[in-house]
Amino acid sequence: MAVEVGELRSLLNGRWGGIREEVRAQIAASPLLRPVHGLPVEEHRARVLEQARMVSQTRSARLFFPREFGGEGDMGGALSAFETLALVDLSLLVKVGVQYGLFGGVIRRLGTRRHHERYLRAAMTMELPGCFAMTETGHGSDVQSIRTTATYDPQRQEFVIHTPDDDARKDYIGNVARDGRLAAVFAQLITGGERRGVHVLLVPIRDERGRPCSSVRIEDCGHKGGLNGVDNGRLWFDQVRVPREALLDRFGSVAPDGTYSSPIANETRRFFTMLGTLVSGRVSVAGAGLSAAKLALAIAIRYGSTRRQFRAPGRDEEVILLDYLQHQRRLLPALATTYALHFAQEALVGSLHDAGDGDSPDEAEQRRLETQAAGLKAISTWHSTQTIQTCREACGGAGYLSVNRLTELRADTDIFTTFEGDNTVLLQLVAKGLLTNFRDEFGSMDTVAMVRYVADQVVGAVLERTAARSLAQWIADAIPRSEEGTNLLDREYHAYLLAWREKHVLEAAARRLQKLMANDGDAFSAFNAVQDHLLLAARAHVERVVLEHFMAAIDRCDDAEVKALLNKVCDLHVMALLERDRAWFMEHGQLSAARAKAVITNVNRLCRELRPHAQQLVDAFGIPEVLLPVS
Repeated sequence: MAVEVGELRSLLNGRWGGIREEVRAQIAASPLLRPVHGLPVEEHRARVLEQARMVSQTRSARLFFPREFGGEGDMGGALSAFETLALVDLSLLVKVGVQYGLFGGVIRRLGTRRHHERYLRAAMTMELPGCFAMTETGHGSDVQSIRTTATYDPQRQEFVIHTPDDDARKDYIGNVARDGRLAAVFAQLITGGERRGVHVLLVPIRDERGRPCSSVRIEDCGHKGGLNGVDNGRLWFDQVRVPREALLDRFGSVAPDGTYSSPIANETRRFFTMLGTLVSGRVSVAGAGLSAAKLALAIAIRYGSTRRQFRAPGRDEEVILLDYLQHQRRLLPALATTYALHFAQEALVGSLHDAGDGDSPDEAEQRRLETQAAGLKAISTWHSTQTIQTCREACGGAGYLSVNRLTELRADTDIFTTFEGDNTVLLQLVAKGLLTNFRDEFGSMDTVAMVRYVADQVVGAVLERTAARSLAQWIADAIPRSEEGTNLLDREYHAYLLAWREKHVLEAAARRLQKLMANDGDAFSAFNAVQDHLLLAARAHVERVVLEHFMAAIDRCDDAEVKALLNKVCDLHVMALLERDRAWFMEHGQLSAARAKAVITNVNRLCRELRPHAQQLVDAFGIPEVLLPVS
């Protein structure tokens, strides 16, 4: 199988390949964007700020912003550039993400024309470094319960921003400790003595000379386990006054006399509409984590392809590490799943771009995007964390040297499983979305019928492949009647297994919920009691979606050799997944003991068959040579 790496790279580059290549060229040409190691915190922060200012002068920054304010309005391109920058230093990625994706993004999405005209160009050029002050010490993932207040004073037409206690301080906020001057502060809005829910206000925290503003207290979070080029800090507000115009008022406005109005009457719905700002952030974190995994795999496979260890009988030379089956098993299934997640990420970026950066007027489409972003962020970042650790181990002592980047990647991506939404909480959101068909209130789910409707939708895309065949007939065709007829590498069978698992788990979770909700049961207690089931349902859903996107990518590949190689990569991805979960499939009658053993045999065989292509598969990621270790 003679595969042209350029063809494979072109497929991976996808819709925004030109932008990816442009950023790679900038990285290769700029000494400032080369990796450095062991910098003290202050020097690291200064270097990352210098890098971010450099990025602000390039097309990568403009892509995030509307054309009318000097940008290019290309969110898909922005996220693709962002993923590529992640290869340089994940502290730079976070710094840029805070400035453009979060700070600039919240102004663009929640503000109105006057906010756009006043702030967006300055945010784009980094003339105005900003922060995204949402998380509080006492309310990490529970944003709806944050306790910072913004109380309107109609006499002076100002909002009073206040931190009632230390639990309500803003915590872990990027750009706060050193560089930020304006914060987008999430607070409970109070007008006329009534709480109106969480809203966002722009609050100055430093003056132009970098001095803290009056009644604003700033504290450095200090040294972290990673990402020390990012100046995370804490904020307290002591009755800080800002003008009425500081409120980002697209979804909720306050008149001079304090009258509140909103185009969305329901407070809960309004809150989740505002949180749509986080969709692009979650998508970008998933992409950045995958970039880190690709870099780690490129380093480990390059090392494993040259490092020798132990001499086989009858050989003069020691054996290359990657020729050992167990070494292949450590790295190649992870590489296959990274490919699968790449194509799912590419599809999500495209959907987000086409929906106007997750600002679709179609509420169902918006909820679908939010669900997919939450689920893929969780699965991708967990995968990245595990893959980078495996790569570190696969490189032995060399993997522990800072110059080889793996310990830095491991430390910097560790927090990815937590920020932009804790992964476990995000998977609960995915499960809730699946079960309620994007209903606003959990309490409305009181029958299994609705879940059956959602579950039928789950397998709909797969069923389309089977034309007029009924599900029963398809199942009969897909599951062989004898072991001799088993074809574990049939792609329709793979799709069936993952879709069947998702449908089965959703229905089982719904039955448990229905039973617990019977006789006026408490919705919270019921939801809490089945969290294990719901998390499995969410994971099953994401893994099914990931496979379908990988299948779609293979279908659109025109190069026969690349297509054949990707089919093997996809086979290994599925076989590794089935190997991991073979106990569940056996328990539920979808794999016999013989077939479960055959899964293991196929993983081994596919690892051996993909071994000659391992270097090509990581070369296709297009990682600039200057970012890879020399030794």
